Amino acid sequence: MDNIAHALTGAALGEAGLKRLTGLGMPVLILSANLPDVDAIAFFAGSGGLALRRGWSHGPLALVILPALLALAMFAFDRWQTRRGTRPDKRLPVHLKPLLLLSYIGAVSHILLDLLNTYGVRFLMPFSERWFYGDVLFIVDPWIWLGLGLGVWFSRRRASGGKRNIAAPAVGALLGATLYIGAMYAGGRVAEHIAAREFRESGSGSPESVLASPVFADPLRREILVQTAEGYRFGDLRWTPSPRVNFEPLNIPTNMDDPAIDQAAAQDKRFADFLYWSRYPFVVIEPSECGTRVTIGDGRYSRRPDSGPFSTSVLLREAGVADDPTEQCP
Repeated sequence: MDNIAHALTGAALGEAGLKRLTGLGMPVLILSANLPDVDAIAFFAGSGGLALRRGWSHGPLALVILPALLALAMFAFDRWQTRRGTRPDKRLPVHLKPLLLLSYIGAVSHILLDLLNTYGVRFLMPFSERWFYGDVLFIVDPWIWLGLGLGVWFSRRRASGGKRNIAAPAVGALLGATLYIGAMYAGGRVAEHIAAREFRESGSGSPESVLASPVFADPLRREILVQTAEGYRFGDLRWTPSPRVNFEPLNIPTNMDDPAIDQAAAQDKRFADFLYWSRYPFVVIEPSECGTRVTIGDGRYSRRPDSGPFSTSVLLREAGVADDPTEQCP
């Protein structure tokens, strides 16, 4: 999930009562809920950074080490402020054990939320490089923002007004988010079943796998990908007024058996990294004056290999072209 959702989850956990376990409880929850995303620096590597994201920093070793480092840093920060005489008088006493507990809770919440996306997470790294996918929520879900944000706001408003039961709105928001996630999970699995059934009934063959991807801000719609021996068939499922799937008329070939793919991966690490990261890879292979251009995409995020937010292209040059500085090849 996005970092706003992670931060709001940490804040909601704090307002639900956890922040009162120790001073600095709220900042530790919010920071630890975003802590595994220290690997976001991989985005500066472009598409090559895809192989680095949601790996080591989301695995068991990092989940043991990083929260402990954060808790120790916050504990030291409180002691440093005390020595300087700048520690806020209203801050609760800071205790290391509760800080550790809250830091681990926040970090685990991050992994659980990341597991909900089609992007996936490798939470067994470095012991296993397997990706795990929930296919439940779009990576940015405004309904999660709204629900958790309102829960945090109402709890803080109750606290500032001196009212009782100040944790109730935040607790309600967390329960509501859990129910929403459960409903979206069930809806996704039912959508995959409906899409597979309608695909078979249309005489198009038997699917090898079906993906019902959540979409931004619309829980009543899913983007459908059906994988067959011939390629991918894309479509859309809408729940209202009754469940129905509209498939595109043509299969999109994956071309994943073309030898140019191995050549492209050997020539360009970005291409190899994309291939490693991809879940539903497909390529388009186009001849050019300088050689052959190979473009890879992922069916989770685009319906054509050379479109969408994620794709990588490699030019396999003909013999002699690569060494000729006068050639104008893109």
